[in-house]
Amino acid sequence: MEQRTIKKPIQLSGVGLHTGAEVNLKFKPAPTNTGINFIRVDVKDSPMIKADTRNILEQDRSPRRTSVGNDSVEVHTIEHLMAALWALGIDNILIEIDGPELPGLDGSAIGFIEILKKAGIENQEVSKKIYQIRSPIWVEQDGAMIMVLPDNQFRVSYTLNYEHPLLKAQYLSFTIDENTFEKEIASSRTFCLEREVDDLKGQGLGKGANYENTVVVGKKGVIDNDLRFDDEFARHKVLDLLGDLYLLGYGIKGHIIAMRSGHPLNIRLVDKIETQREKLQEGGIKGVYVETDGGVLDASDIQKILPHRYPFLLVDKIIELEPGKRAVGIKNVTINEEFFTGHFPGRPVMPGVLIIEAMAQVAGVLMLNKKENIGKVAYFMSLDNAKFRKTVLPGDQLRLEVKVVKLKSKIGQVHTRALVDGQVVSEADLMFALVNA
Repeated sequence: MEQRTIKKPIQLSGVGLHTGAEVNLKFKPAPTNTGINFIRVDVKDSPMIKADTRNILEQDRSPRRTSVGNDSVEVHTIEHLMAALWALGIDNILIEIDGPELPGLDGSAIGFIEILKKAGIENQEVSKKIYQIRSPIWVEQDGAMIMVLPDNQFRVSYTLNYEHPLLKAQYLSFTIDENTFEKEIASSRTFCLEREVDDLKGQGLGKGANYENTVVVGKKGVIDNDLRFDDEFARHKVLDLLGDLYLLGYGIKGHIIAMRSGHPLNIRLVDKIETQREKLQEGGIKGVYVETDGGVLDASDIQKILPHRYPFLLVDKIIELEPGKRAVGIKNVTINEEFFTGHFPGRPVMPGVLIIEAMAQVAGVLMLNKKENIGKVAYFMSLDNAKFRKTVLPGDQLRLEVKVVKLKSKIGQVHTRALVDGQVVSEADLMFALVNA
């Protein structure tokens, strides 16, 4: 899957739902890896605001909508456009705007879908950024909840349940792609309860809202309007959720299960997903190419390649290195090692798992010290056929031998051995995933 932008500039005008202000937008193509950026052309020096997690405004500054800003410059009610950009797979775009809020159009995302399709969409020959959820994540507050589970696709299951006869027990579940979004989600409109209207106006909100762009639900039903779907309310909540999720700056694979969630909880989920992704990325070994002198790497060279530091850097030197084929590292085991203070202190023995880790670190140097692997990360995937033959004691010198079994662009398999005085003390088959950092 490749990153996308639009083919040509295109313009759109309308009225903001909350400010009631007339606003003009101009969508422009953007280079790869630049993301979604708003440019406030009505403000001095035309400041740019990136639509990402760092610039999300707090909900008390931006109630009932999702907004981004930096310093005193803000752009409000971006969620419907963000959902449209997600659905069309648009990763990079410039949006010039001459006011503080995006136009509400008909209260849904379908108008944004239509105008962006008129501009045309093109691939950019650079891989799209997608994160696959690795372990369950959840947030909850005041009876609302969202969780996301690992899945090979992107799926959303939503349950809406308000204390109102028309808003009880609406449930839907979709595996969502561009076609599903446009057909089932895009045209669902924002809504509110009639009893909320005066309070919202008292907060200075809804100045551009009317019965055409907002579904108002009274005691006896929808006022001066007709529903587009029987469960349009739940569908619009999914639309908002998708728009908020796209503030991550990348797509995700996972199954989202939500109950009564809105913008505040959506944003909390976004923060947790980004935290998980960052922790996972930091846990990898990032590839940095280092020129070797006859296949020898000293401690400073190794630290350029591996992120490990004392006391977890378990390789002192690489003495042999045939790129893509084999490597040999050295670990001098001394009584001063941190682990000896607690691991059998009366009879110090090097923990077997740390011998495995030392072999894995040599494998990391071998796989990632290649020019084609610069910028990649190696993740430890599996351990097979691990055996421990002899104990390793203070004063021993570990010879760590690694031989490539398979090394491709996305996966590496190696056979490893640790020896002391020519005798094998441990061996194992290790597998790594190689992914772009």
